[in-house]
Amino acid sequence: MTSTIHSSEDDLVFLDEPEHDEFSAASKADSSWRVMIIDDDPDVHSATTFALGSLEIQHRPLSFLHAYSAAEARNILETESDIAIILLDVVMEQEDAGLQLVNYIRKTLDLADVRIILRTGQPGYAPEIDAIRDYDINDYKTKSELTRTKLYTAVTSAIRSYEQICSISASRRGLETIINASTELMALHGLQNFASGVLTQINGLLGLTAEGFVCAKQNTLVKDIEADELRIIATTPQFSNLLNHSLAAVTDPNTLDIVTRSLNEHQSFFEPNITALYFNNVAKKDFTLFLDTGLHLNEMDKRLLDVFCGNVSVGLDNVVLNSRLHNYAFYDLLTGLANRLKLLQTLNETLASELKTRSALSLIDIDHFAETNDALGHQFGDLLLTAVAKRLFKTFGNTCQIARVGSDTFALLGDQHQVCPENILALFNTPFEVDLQDVQLTATIGLIKLGDYDGDASEALKDTNIALKRAKTHQRGGYEYFTRNMGVEIRERVLLMHALRAAFEHERLFLVYQPQIDMTTGKVLGAEALLRWKTDDGKFVPPDQFIPIAEYSGLIVDIGEWVLRSACHELVHLRSLGYVDFQMAINVSQAQFSHPLFMQTLHKALEETKAPPKFVELEITESMAMKDPDLLIKTLHQIKQLGVSISIDDFGTGFSSLSHLQKLDVDKLKIDRAFVNDIQLDTNEGSIAKMIVQLGQNLGLSIIAEGVENQMQADTLISFGCHLAQGYFYAKPLTRTDLHAWLKQKESA
Repeated sequence: MTSTIHSSEDDLVFLDEPEHDEFSAASKADSSWRVMIIDDDPDVHSATTFALGSLEIQHRPLSFLHAYSAAEARNILETESDIAIILLDVVMEQEDAGLQLVNYIRKTLDLADVRIILRTGQPGYAPEIDAIRDYDINDYKTKSELTRTKLYTAVTSAIRSYEQICSISASRRGLETIINASTELMALHGLQNFASGVLTQINGLLGLTAEGFVCAKQNTLVKDIEADELRIIATTPQFSNLLNHSLAAVTDPNTLDIVTRSLNEHQSFFEPNITALYFNNVAKKDFTLFLDTGLHLNEMDKRLLDVFCGNVSVGLDNVVLNSRLHNYAFYDLLTGLANRLKLLQTLNETLASELKTRSALSLIDIDHFAETNDALGHQFGDLLLTAVAKRLFKTFGNTCQIARVGSDTFALLGDQHQVCPENILALFNTPFEVDLQDVQLTATIGLIKLGDYDGDASEALKDTNIALKRAKTHQRGGYEYFTRNMGVEIRERVLLMHALRAAFEHERLFLVYQPQIDMTTGKVLGAEALLRWKTDDGKFVPPDQFIPIAEYSGLIVDIGEWVLRSACHELVHLRSLGYVDFQMAINVSQAQFSHPLFMQTLHKALEETKAPPKFVELEITESMAMKDPDLLIKTLHQIKQLGVSISIDDFGTGFSSLSHLQKLDVDKLKIDRAFVNDIQLDTNEGSIAKMIVQLGQNLGLSIIAEGVENQMQADTLISFGCHLAQGYFYAKPLTRTDLHAWLKQKESA
């Protein structure tokens, strides 16, 4: 390799590389190593050719073929030959497009010599070990880990492997043995099984019946072993007494010397009567195979052995990687407990076994953990979680499955007599020692008994979480068992939420307008804009069902903005029809009102629709008014500066503080329909409505009653001093078309 690699150039090849002219394949095709790049990202092509363009291997440069899809790659591969390496993206048109192409290369085109290096920008789509076994993949890497140096190394190694395979392709015994050996090794899971397989295959490759063992320095894979301790992890029968022992247990000095030298110097040694083969690997996990025989190799045998060792090294990388991936996939790195995926796996097994009838699942949520984490720091929070995990494991570890399924949420699966509130809550009776401090914690628990449960593991975990949320709502430090009613209620809310979102996106929501009347003169003063939802099958969903869902989901902010703009547009249209004194009342929700961009939204709606602020009235609920009086006073002041008036809706239902009410710069109180309905002829009922009218008069506010349905209610309200009303007695909520017709009829009456 003639190019010089500087550390300053060793940036990630696939991150922000500059463009570079591609190496001319046509001019040097006869003497170059042909590399085919298959990737749907043009930047990856340019970055790769930039990184490798000046590289020479065995005094031969590289030339490049480019394909930007699996289909284009197939067309090229059908006509081109002598391709040494294919750098192949795993995910292109489809998630498995890369693996399908490998299958086509190996099985349909029968190209066994070309070396294939899979690359992926999405680690979750990296092939599993059985995929590597089935498709004979030379290597695979995530794009983010392929620095220029590592890309050079991978390509150099692959080309050398390709050259060696080509040079021995005439030897049927060597080629078939290597492929079969690699395939069989790839099928072995776990480091010890892999090491045993290497011992077996090396004997088969060289036609030996030698005894031996494999020694490795694998402190990161084998628990409870001190760093740098060499262990014998696989043996043939003659050396079985050394299995799982330290290398120091070897008594023969010559054996000990050759293995130690091989591991220390990272190379193979061939003595007349004994051999030590060192297998290099990217993960730098020392791996030496000892044979109690000398190897007298010809050139072909040496090449066979080199290729075999190269393949074994790749296999070793994959075994190490898969061991890590297994741990990452199924275990929580902080606590060492099982994670959500492992819990679901165990839970599925429990639900399918006889254990189901007596098992229970619990979710344990640490109360106020976020506040502790923010106050004392994430490092302290991690120590706290670890302390909880240790106590859970100490109490339940031998009999139950324990998992960490969320930031501060643990799961417990086991016999329902053990997994019960009393046993779990008892763990939190005594403080936890964290960083030399005693920390008192409480926990809230959701539980489900699996005996009569019909769902799968995922559903059981969701339902337990429903019980946990119910417990957190009702009483921190307490517990709730899941019931079917909880599940039905939550699922109906979720379904309604998704349906509402779809209805809004597909414009199935619309406004109706209920006129507001001066009862003494019959004059129309304006209307209240009301939101309605009509489903595809023609049914109406009541506002008291979908408005709370919209508020809970946060969708009310977008819906509210649309309502505001639509009502303002209608107000402008009514003014164009001659109703210049018409006032439009628009409801504003708590979430919408407290949104930091509400004032900007209001100002923009008025400006873009040209609606006169004087004739726009915003209705806020009494409970909103009392929730954050200081914020409300500030916001109301800004609204009034725009010229918009304010009404308090449903007045009398929110237990207002009169002192707060006096401070609010509002214009109108609306009497709730419940108090209007209480008005009865010749009784004292309706006195609340009367008191609201008197209160409003004392504060200098206008009063309007909603839900007026008959003449008696109207007359009584007028006698109280309330002259404004809306209700079915005057008009039901009308579509904009019906409203126009109704107003026209009122004019001609």
